This record gives sequence, C-alpha cells and structure tokens, in this order.
Amino acid sequence: MTIKDIAKESGYGVGTVSRVLNNNPNVSKKARDRIMEVVNAHNYQPNANARHLKMQAQQGIAIIVKGAQNLLFSSILEKMNPVIEERGYISYVTYIDQDANEIVEAAKLIEDKKPQGLIFLGSNFDQYGVEEIETLNLPCVTVTSNSISYNLKNLSSLSIDDTAAAMYVMDYLHQCGHEHIGIIGGDPYLSSPVQARLMGCRMAMIHVDGQLDMDKQYAYSRFSMESGYKAAKELIAKYPEMTAVFAMSDIIAMGAIRAFCDMGKRVPEDISVVGFDGISSAEYFVPRLATVRQNAERFAVRGAEIVIYAIESGGQAVHEIIPFEFQKGESVKVLKK
Repeated sequence: MTIKDIAKESGYGVGTVSRVLNNNPNVSKKARDRIMEVVNAHNYQPNANARHLKMQAQQGIAIIVKGAQNLLFSSILEKMNPVIEERGYISYVTYIDQDANEIVEAAKLIEDKKPQGLIFLGSNFDQYGVEEIETLNLPCVTVTSNSISYNLKNLSSLSIDDTAAAMYVMDYLHQCGHEHIGIIGGDPYLSSPVQARLMGCRMAMIHVDGQLDMDKQYAYSRFSMESGYKAAKELIAKYPEMTAVFAMSDIIAMGAIRAFCDMGKRVPEDISVVGFDGISSAEYFVPRLATVRQNAERFAVRGAEIVIYAIESGGQAVHEIIPFEFQKGESVKVLKK
C-alpha cells in the first residue's frame, strides 16, 4: 500500500493524502475522515524517513525568480512561501539573472528536484517558442506577467493591466502640466510587460495629440538602481527639456533620482519622477515616491493557490488581472499652466 493507492481508493489527490499523513491542518474534516478510514483499513504505517523523502520529491514547488534586485519579487516571495508550506508543500527557490533563460533553468530544476509545479516571478516568455514552454509538462504560473496568449493548458498567469497602469501614469503627469516626459524601462523586444507599458504611454500621448519619440524620450535600463542611474543621465543628456520621468520600476526610479541629485537637480522641484511596483521602501524614500502599486500579497496568495489547485485537480489554466493602485507620493510637481 502506497500513498498513491490511498489517494486512488479515497478519491482524493496525493497532495491531500500527504497533508493528512503529515497532520497538516489545511484539510477538510470530510477529506481527513475518508483518508484515515482507508489508512486504518489497510493498517498503513509509513516510514518516517521515506515519508519525508517522498514529500520532498513529490510535493515540491519550484519558484524561479528572474532578477535578484527586484524588491517586488522579494516581497511576493516572502508572502508566498508560508502559503505553500501551509498547504503541505516544499518550495525550491532559484534566482537567475534578468537576461537568463528561465526555460533552461526550469528544465534543470525538473531534472534535479522533480517538483510538481513551477512558479515564475518576472519571467518573459516572449523570446521562447510555444514548443519550448510545452516541454515543461508541469502546472506553471507566471506571476506579474500575462501568458494568456500562449493558450497552453498548463500555463496560468497573474498580472496587472500594465497598459492601463502606464496610461494612468502618463495621463496623471499630463494633468499636472508636464508636456516633456521621459521614460526609462527594459527592453521592449524581450519583455511583454515593458511592451504593454509602452503601449499605455503611446495611448496617453495620443490623448494630448502627441507621439512618443523612442530615440529621444526613452532610455533602456536593467532593473537595478545602478542601471537606472546611468539611464537617467543618458536620458537628460538627449532630452534636456524633460520635466518628468516615468520609470518602469521603483528601483530604476530611485537610481534616477540619485542621478538627478548628483547633477544638481531637485526632485520634484526641478524634475518629477514616477516609479512602478509600490515596493515598501518607496514609502520611506525621500521624497516619498509616486508609484503604481502592485498587490504583492494578492500575487503571492493567488500564485500559490493556482499552482496547487492545478497540481491536485489538473484543472484548466487560469489567467487573472489583479487591480493596481496609484500612490501620489511626493515626487511629482504640479506645474503652472
């Protein structure tokens, strides 16, 4: 008699059976009673060491974090791990560079750790073919990036409406009297969230009968303070009339503010800055950063719930849009018209 045999006879998934055997409280009374009925009927006595090894091998969820300096991912991960553990699973966390290939890394984890599911934080699948993603053959969830366009049964996603969020930022800056707005962000050819945010910027420019000049108004940055610092200097050199900057992450925005300060410019008196993500340090930064807040707790809880549900029920892919909030902060100046 094995756990799989108990699962089959009881009518519940292997994960649920394992949680009952490990005295995890997150199981309904009905499920617990039925599973224990089968266990007692067969006098099942699992070896403690074997049970631990089995739980590690069969109840692991691999989490691939793309971009170690992104504090939004750190916040999501901090809130996600307890949810996974409460459901009786073990998480394997791997950090990779933002330019690394997460599909290759996932394949390695599947080979080494034999996880039951995969969660991707910050992944951009646009650079890979559908065939490559299909080879993972496990329940997968992309968190903070939308993957509905792939139409794969095993690939779910959680994201905000990046286009609407970026359009909101640009509209807000226009309403504050800013006509010359620079943008700092990632590579739009490799990142679907960056593409979506640029689309929002372009739509907002149309609202004021303008166009986005990528050569003049856009500067590429990795998602780090150092890169944001360099991008801000590059941007102001080619766009000196700029009065506001929209940075596609709070980390980039903080680096940009440091650059402006070193150039003798005050924020927001001389130049306004808006970030993106709503990380906790943005609330304590000086000046308090205006930013688009992504709900880290919601991402964490739903990301874990979706992949676990897929593991235990084999359900269809789920794609959810999480609402965003705009925090005005203190880093935007209202210009006189």
